[in-house]
Amino acid sequence: MGYQALYRVWRPKNFEDVVGQVHITRTLQNAIMQDKFTHAYLFSGPRGTGKTSAAKIFAKAVNCQNGPALEPCNECDACLGIQDGSISDVVEIDAASNNGVDDVREIRDKVKYAPSSVTYKVYIVDEVHMLSTGAFNALLKTLEEPPKHVIFILATTEPHKLPLTIISRCQRFDFKRIAQSSMVARMQRIMEAEGINVTTEALEAIALSAEGGMRDALSLLDQAISYSEDQVQIDDVLAITGSVSQSKLANVVTEMYGNEVKAALLEVDQMIQEGKDPGRFVFDVIYYLRDLLLYQSAPSLENILERAIVDETFIEMAKQLDAEWIQMAIRELNQCQQEIKWTNSPKVFIEVAILKICDKGYKPKQSDVPIPAIEQLNDRINQLEQQLKQISSQTSETNQPAQMTNAPKRNASANRNSFKVPIDRIRNVLNDASKPAIQKIRSQWPAFMDALKKQSAPAHATIQNSKPSAASDEVVIISFRYEIHCSLALEHKQTIELILSETFGQNLSFIPIPEAEWSNLREEYVQRQKQQEGSDTSTSSASNKEEDPMVEAARKLVGDDLLEIHD
Repeated sequence: MGYQALYRVWRPKNFEDVVGQVHITRTLQNAIMQDKFTHAYLFSGPRGTGKTSAAKIFAKAVNCQNGPALEPCNECDACLGIQDGSISDVVEIDAASNNGVDDVREIRDKVKYAPSSVTYKVYIVDEVHMLSTGAFNALLKTLEEPPKHVIFILATTEPHKLPLTIISRCQRFDFKRIAQSSMVARMQRIMEAEGINVTTEALEAIALSAEGGMRDALSLLDQAISYSEDQVQIDDVLAITGSVSQSKLANVVTEMYGNEVKAALLEVDQMIQEGKDPGRFVFDVIYYLRDLLLYQSAPSLENILERAIVDETFIEMAKQLDAEWIQMAIRELNQCQQEIKWTNSPKVFIEVAILKICDKGYKPKQSDVPIPAIEQLNDRINQLEQQLKQISSQTSETNQPAQMTNAPKRNASANRNSFKVPIDRIRNVLNDASKPAIQKIRSQWPAFMDALKKQSAPAHATIQNSKPSAASDEVVIISFRYEIHCSLALEHKQTIELILSETFGQNLSFIPIPEAEWSNLREEYVQRQKQQEGSDTSTSSASNKEEDPMVEAARKLVGDDLLEIHD
């Protein structure tokens, strides 16, 4: 095969080439120079950070014929033989496919023999956490008391899966994710040596997508070179990784912050139409917001930003965006990220998340905010009380009930916007209501409220101060603390009834009623039921009893929720 991948051609051959792991390479170099290296090492860390490469370099350094030195010479027979794998005394073992007890016993049997070509036998066991329990037990004794000419180097991406008895017998080195700047510098040197033209923006995008792994970065770079023509540019990298450019991320965040719902949804739709990965898009937005938040808190943290490149747009957004809004947006997108893992329609969840973020958006331009609903209700109550006092005073002066009957006509506009209780419908529901039906509703009411909150926060807010008071198989009567919430709940009638039906597994509608009205109506219904059980004479006399004209006028003016009658 003529062509070799970049990550194979440019695999580190000395400690200096191991990018971003100075804390490890310097320790190993000092141990070699002082002849204080130990018999067992554990190299742990994320994929592609140089664990097996460092192990092989260490094997060359301890066996180099021109040593001891800080770096292997890569020219002597020992270095060249270890590099090309022709020396049998340095063995690389893949524990994922050689994880049985017999494989480890074979190693244990061979370690007692002296090396044939070099000074030290070196066993490099990759992905050591894949060994079985029996294999670990077989390895224990050898690790504890190995021959003087043997060195074990165990490499793993998941050190927490290793038995503590193994870890305690090794000198542990934790490899860390490689910084973006270090990866970009390494790739620039490789591209200069290869004679390939790549823009800095493209290299930075590759480093961001690699997430701290040098091998992943070189693989992406190799792919971008094959995709591009004369020069590797940022668009080539975005095309092969499915990522979104920082300018588009900035646009989406700005539109969500400014509550520009249409523009944000169109931007997302266009990106998905272009073939961008929805999951990758959400991931990029989360980390972009995270970088904005960190940069807001401390601009000196520029070196640890994960997704963003600090430019003029980024700096300006960091000044404008509200920190609490950013935290809220990250929480919503994180929930969206969890949900799209289990769906075939990720776009829908992304759009819902954007709608929620815009709905909770920070609106600095709207300084004259409308009066909250509770303040409107208080103002209305005060106005109605004043009108009621005027009517009462007029009645006491003239003592003419006929004038009182005309008062509601003059003040009919005050009651025009109030909620009208559908008394006849409620009476019909009460005739069909049953105790098991309302018990079923009340038992699952918290689940219904949670489902409604997830579906529509505004609808949940209108129905929060309410409770189910009666129910039939088709209708639920919901009593509200405030009359205004009855009207507001009807604005979200379709959403509320949809969640009701989904929660209780049957088609349900609802009728809102203020608590005061419900108490009166319920008492009236109970009395009527009692009267029906009694004599027909008492029933007819009670029904024909005329109401006091003043009370009737007051009821029409203010409604039963504000009316108190004293003899």
